[in-house]
Amino acid sequence: MEGTDDERLEPIRMLVQRSFRLDPDKWREFVSEISNKTALTRFMSSPDHQLFFHLQPDSGLQASLGLPSAAQAKVVCVSRAAQEGSGKAFRIQEFSGGKALSGLIGLSEEVSCPLLSRAADRSRWAVGVAQDAMKLMEKQKNAAQVVEAKVEGLTFLPPPDALCNQDDLDRFLARCSPDRGGGCHDNDNSNTNGLVQDPSLKKLSLTGSNNSDHSHHDDSVEDRSSLHDNSCHVNQNEQKLAVARLLHACEETVVEWVELVSDFLQQDWSGLILDRQKPVPSEEFSFWKNRLKNLLFIQEQLLSAKAQQVGSILKAEDSIYWAALQDLQRHVQEGVREAEDITLHLTPVQQKLSEVLEMDFHQLKDNVAAVMDAVGLLWTRSEFYCRPRRTVVLLQEICNLYIQLSRGFLPGQEVIGVLVSEPGPVLQDIQLVIQTLQALKSAFCEQQTQLELKNQNQATPTPSWTFPSHLVFFHLDTFLNRLLSIQEVHLVTARFYRLDQAVLTGASGTLLTVGIQQVYQDFLVQVRLLSACSCDPTDPEDQTFELELDRFWEQVLDLETRLVSVLSKALEDCSEVASAAKVVKMFWFFLDRPQVQDQLPPCLARLEDQVLADLDRTELEFYSQKEKPERWFRFCPAGTARLCWNRQLRRRAQETLRSFRTIQNLCGDVALAPALLQRAEQVMELLQDFRTNTRSDWSARLEEDCGSVLNQKLVQIDPPTHLEVAGRKQLEAVLQQLRYVSREGGVALRPDADRLLLARDDITHTFLLLDQTVSCYNQVPAAAPPAHTGGDASCDAPFFFQVVGGAMEAELPLIQEQLQLLNDTLSELQSKTWICKDVQQQSQQVLTVHSSITEARANMDAMKSIAQGWAELDLLQRSGDSLLESSVNDHNCRGIKADGEQLLSLTQVNRRLYGADEASEAWTGYLDYIDDRVQDGLLQLLHRALRFLTNSMNTQQSGGAALLAVSLQLRDSRGLVFEPSIDDGPAAFLKTIIRDVYGAGALVPRISVGRHGDYQESLRQNPELCALEQEVMTRLLQVKEEAKKLRAGLDRYAHLWLSDKQAVFQEFLTYGKPLAVGEVEADQNPPSLKDFQREIQVLLTVSSEVTHLDEGVVLQGWLQVDMRPFITCLLSIILDWKDMYTDFLLESATNSLQQATQPKDRGSASFDLTDTILLLEAAGVELPEHLAAKLQ
Repeated sequence: MEGTDDERLEPIRMLVQRSFRLDPDKWREFVSEISNKTALTRFMSSPDHQLFFHLQPDSGLQASLGLPSAAQAKVVCVSRAAQEGSGKAFRIQEFSGGKALSGLIGLSEEVSCPLLSRAADRSRWAVGVAQDAMKLMEKQKNAAQVVEAKVEGLTFLPPPDALCNQDDLDRFLARCSPDRGGGCHDNDNSNTNGLVQDPSLKKLSLTGSNNSDHSHHDDSVEDRSSLHDNSCHVNQNEQKLAVARLLHACEETVVEWVELVSDFLQQDWSGLILDRQKPVPSEEFSFWKNRLKNLLFIQEQLLSAKAQQVGSILKAEDSIYWAALQDLQRHVQEGVREAEDITLHLTPVQQKLSEVLEMDFHQLKDNVAAVMDAVGLLWTRSEFYCRPRRTVVLLQEICNLYIQLSRGFLPGQEVIGVLVSEPGPVLQDIQLVIQTLQALKSAFCEQQTQLELKNQNQATPTPSWTFPSHLVFFHLDTFLNRLLSIQEVHLVTARFYRLDQAVLTGASGTLLTVGIQQVYQDFLVQVRLLSACSCDPTDPEDQTFELELDRFWEQVLDLETRLVSVLSKALEDCSEVASAAKVVKMFWFFLDRPQVQDQLPPCLARLEDQVLADLDRTELEFYSQKEKPERWFRFCPAGTARLCWNRQLRRRAQETLRSFRTIQNLCGDVALAPALLQRAEQVMELLQDFRTNTRSDWSARLEEDCGSVLNQKLVQIDPPTHLEVAGRKQLEAVLQQLRYVSREGGVALRPDADRLLLARDDITHTFLLLDQTVSCYNQVPAAAPPAHTGGDASCDAPFFFQVVGGAMEAELPLIQEQLQLLNDTLSELQSKTWICKDVQQQSQQVLTVHSSITEARANMDAMKSIAQGWAELDLLQRSGDSLLESSVNDHNCRGIKADGEQLLSLTQVNRRLYGADEASEAWTGYLDYIDDRVQDGLLQLLHRALRFLTNSMNTQQSGGAALLAVSLQLRDSRGLVFEPSIDDGPAAFLKTIIRDVYGAGALVPRISVGRHGDYQESLRQNPELCALEQEVMTRLLQVKEEAKKLRAGLDRYAHLWLSDKQAVFQEFLTYGKPLAVGEVEADQNPPSLKDFQREIQVLLTVSSEVTHLDEGVVLQGWLQVDMRPFITCLLSIILDWKDMYTDFLLESATNSLQQATQPKDRGSASFDLTDTILLLEAAGVELPEHLAAKLQ
């Protein structure tokens, strides 16, 4: 229903708006809410419901079908008028909610009624007023209790108002008194229906309670006594009238109670299902819980004091409603028992469903059987719930619950919306939901079967679930069908998405591929239209999606028709059945469609003709190539080649048939045509016969070859001294055939072939060992024929020297016995065949001898390589400044020492390999041989180092690169000196270097045991090394002589550091020039400014000359002399000389300037001021600041 558009709500709207004084906008907001709309719909669809309206502070006007327990203000109840048959008349009631009702009831029970029931208070009222007030208060209290019970969902049984009239009760008591002979029946305390009556009718009172105070009790007794004393004066008619009123009131009350209780007892939970509603189990659980609570409340009221008064009155007057009251009590008791039984046995089902609600959806599938088991236990254990109607309703509620869980798990509208993005995960969720719901149905069927099996094994069987399953799964099947439709959409979409990468080849491949892509693009358009639907696809009651889905399937049908035409054209273009099979596999996902099935027979007939043509070509090729099939397989035995060729033909025919069967299976599983099947059998039989004959012939030839191989000798001599394996090629060929036979299978082997096949692995191993043995023998001795047997070793000595073939003389005495063993072993192998024993052991002996000798020779080669490698080592190296390092190369020395240790280790290994005695002459000679090789290597090492020294000290070979360096220093006391001195520096250094070079020979331990001293002592006596050492010393003497010449050439500057500067300057000031050597006296002539200029210029010239001296000088091409210390020191001395002259001139200029600025002190100056200043500037002297300021 659409809120304000429903005309039936107009009366309700007017009543509610007037009662709550609402604006029209508030009513529209109220109707727009979903919960309110649901309550209005259920109220209008059922005549039994009542609709309650109340205002909430936060949410405004609210509606509900039950009395709101949280309402604290006014509540409006709308119900249908019973007397109107049209259903459009409504009754409205207003009452207070919450605490107001409890306050009203408490006020009536605790205050009003006790006051009005006291005779002392009632005597002050006018006649009848107290009774009317008492009736009014009882009506208000009853109305409040009715409303309060509705708030709690209970049924209140209002007591009759007549019980409030004490006068009528008194008259009834008077009539029923035994001494008055009233018409009352005997007062029986028994109650067959559980209704407990008062012990005496004399104790009937206004309230029927024991809560009034003591004074009130005394007044009541006094009134009753007075009534009894004056009863004889009561008018008989008034007494009858009072009893009639009281009886009529009780009977009306019973009628009202029966109606209220009957209406409640007739409430059936299955009515919601019949009303097309979809409740869940929790609602039924609440229903039975509330029903039990209400029944217990009704039972409590029927056992109350007022209900006992009503029953006593009805029984005393023998009223027909006494039986009705008893039936009511019995029905309530039965209802309580039913509700207790159902509530008790529903608890396991409720607990299991509570666990289901806590589970993840992926776990529901595994727990549906447990849910059905709980329902089955409820059916078998409950006395009142084993009714098909109730069980069907509960199962429908469970289905509704699973529908709700499924819809909550699925993404709603996105179930279809994801088709354009990523449908994979959602499809998995849909399939999970479908599997879960199908598991629920399967669990129902399994539980139904289990109940039937239990009934067969029980003496008193319980009813089975004979009700139809479609009653249970009506809504579930509708929802499941909707999900299956959605799943089909996803599957079809996934299939069509595969067309995106579909590419056809052939003559029309490009055109057909374009057609497929156009179909694909059109399908994407339809998917986008379907995914744009705004409805919820998981709601089975929403028919909008069904319309969209029908339109989508129409378009898919059209697209499939277009794809059929593409498939037909592609199959026509296929020249081979295999290609057709690939095309069919590409379009397999819609081959089951009717449009495809109608157009497939012509295509299959055409493909059948192609299969027959392929079989004909296979047969033709067989007959044309069967005589010489080996040319196709040149690298395998003839039998294998023929079988491989036959296998290829068979595989080609089988592949053709397999491709055709694949097409048939995909297109509807049509049986092969008889003609095609017969033709295929003929070709396969022809190929099978050829294969059988080939295997038989191959077996015969292989038997002959194997017999020849088994009887052949192992070793033969190829003159003059070369050994080889006998029948090598024949054996390899047979072994190869046996490998192919084992791989091929199906070839029946005859005795010799089978014997050789069983021993194939041993023979192969023996062949490999023997081949290696012969090769080793041919390498170690040059394979002289081992015909000599016996004799002593001296007779064999010439033979061994002859056959060793390049072996060292030192090795020959060590391997004589091993060579003799080798010859004996090979002599025995010449007389054995492939099936003889101990062949492998004898071959292994030869290999062992060869391995030992080979390893020993490898060790000897390693030792030679080590010794020869020393000749490439550099013991002496230049440092970063190209000068000779201060010692031999430490890294190379450590390597030489390690090599020496390795040499000792290798000699011990060879001794073990040869099996030599350390004290034997043969082993001593072997060590001397190694010792000579080691000493030669060390000689080359030392020769290389000393040759490096001599070459570096040779002017023509050094290339100008200095080997050593010294500096030329100017000492005050010693004059020119070399630092370090030639004798103490280079000479001592070179001697140390030569000693260290010889010391490298001591790093290697002596190999020979018969030679004394280490290698250093032996090498010092070598003439070549002594000559190189003497050449180094000669170069050293030559450099000493050249160093003296260098120092003598610099003595021309000696006067600068040897003369006394002050004495020379004093001579200059006295004589105008320095006195020459040997000149004692001269004429005194004070120097002029030109004399100063002359002396200063001489010093500047010397300074310039010294500055241009070479900073380094190489003597004899290998000793570098650093001149920089000498040049620096000499320039400093020259500067001191110059400063001595310039300081004098500067002082003279200062005095002259002072005389010029002070006239009173002016006198004659010694030098012209201007010339002096110019001379100082020319000499590079910078004037002081104060002097420069005065000049300005």
